[in-house]
Amino acid sequence: MAQPTEFAYQREPYLVAFEERALYKETYAGQTGMVVLESQHLKPQGVSGGTVVISMHPIGGTQYLPLPAALARAGVPVICCNSRYPRNDSALIMEKVVLDLGACVRHAKEKLGYERVVLLGWSGGGALSAFYQAEAESPSMRTTPAGDPPDLTQANLERADGVMMMAAHGGRASTLTEWIDPSIMDESRPFERDPELNLYDPANPHRAPYSAEYLARFRAAQVARNRRISDWALAELDAGRRREGPSFERCFVVHGTMADPRWLDGSIDPNERKSPGCFMGDPRLVNDGPAGLARFCTLRSWLSQWSLDHSNADGVAALARVSVPVLMLECGADDGCTPHHVQRFWDAVRHDDRERHLIRGANHYFFGQKDKVAEAAGRVVDWLRRKGFMHAA
Repeated sequence: MAQPTEFAYQREPYLVAFEERALYKETYAGQTGMVVLESQHLKPQGVSGGTVVISMHPIGGTQYLPLPAALARAGVPVICCNSRYPRNDSALIMEKVVLDLGACVRHAKEKLGYERVVLLGWSGGGALSAFYQAEAESPSMRTTPAGDPPDLTQANLERADGVMMMAAHGGRASTLTEWIDPSIMDESRPFERDPELNLYDPANPHRAPYSAEYLARFRAAQVARNRRISDWALAELDAGRRREGPSFERCFVVHGTMADPRWLDGSIDPNERKSPGCFMGDPRLVNDGPAGLARFCTLRSWLSQWSLDHSNADGVAALARVSVPVLMLECGADDGCTPHHVQRFWDAVRHDDRERHLIRGANHYFFGQKDKVAEAAGRVVDWLRRKGFMHAA
C-alpha cells in the first residue's frame, strides 16, 4: 500500500447559503427563509480540481477530527460541511440534512470547480451519506415521516462518485433503539424503572455476561419502548394539528438513552474495546445525562431521526440502493460503533465494488492515535488512487 505524500494545506472557512420556505424556523439564529451552512475547505497546496472528499455529520463536528486533516496532508482536498443543525439535534429533520449535503455537493462542483465528489461518512455521517446517495441515484422520499416537506424526489440532488464509511453506524433510529433504556415503562414517570431491565440497578439479578434469554427479552423491550414513543408522537402531532393547525409542534425529553448491554459485556459484539465503558465515558452517567442521544426532541425530529418504524434515514437500507464504489473502514477498538454495524453495511451492498479494512486498535475518534490516523488515511488514499479518483504524487 502506497504511503501518503506530505502536503502543506490551507484551511479555508466559507459559507454555503440557499433559500428555503418552511412552516416555521427550527434553528435559533439566522435569517428567516435562508439556510446557511458553515464549511471548511482543506486545500492541499498544488492540488486543484479533480476529486474532493466531502464529510458531513447530521450535527457537524467533522472539521476538527483527525482524519480530514490527515487526508489533506496526503494531497486529498476535503470539505467538512456542517448541516443547519450544528451541535444541536433537538429539532433535526434528516430529510433537510440531505438537502444541506446536496447544497454542499453542488457548491463544490459549481463554485469550487471539482469534477468528482466522494462522500466520507464518519459515525452518524455514514448513514447520512448512504441516505443522500440513495436519494440522489433513485429518489423516493416525498415527505418526512410527519408528512411535511421536503420532497426529495424534486430536490435534483447531485450524485456522488463514491462513498466511504468510517466507524459508521447503521442509522440514528436503529442505534438509539439498541441503546435506549427499556426499564422505563412510562415516559411520564421516567425514574420508576423495572429493576430487572435496569442494567445499572444493583437489585437487577442479571449480570454480565448476559444470557441469550435475557438479551432477547431486553432487546424486545427496547423495541417496544421506541414504538411507544413513536405512537405517542404520531398521536400528539395529529391531535395538535387538528386543534392548532399544520405548524403545531411540541418539545419533550427522552430519559434513559445509554443502556446497551454491550457497554457492560464485552463478549457481546466483541472487538478490542475496553469493557465496561463506551465512547462517552461511564454509560451509567450518560444514560440520563444532558448529552445522551435523543435527550431533547420535537415530535417531528423524533419521527425523522429516532423512530425505528418511521424514520426514512436507515443507512443500511439506503446503502442497498447505492451503485457507486463503497469503502468501509472499521476501528478495531471502536467503543461507539461495534462490529455488527459494518457487517450490516457490508451485507447490504448489492454490487461487487466494495472494500473493507480493519484499523486494529483504533478507537471511535482516533483520539491519541496518530499512527492509526495515518493508517486510515493511507487506506483511503490507496483506494482513491486505485479507483481513479486521484493520481499518484
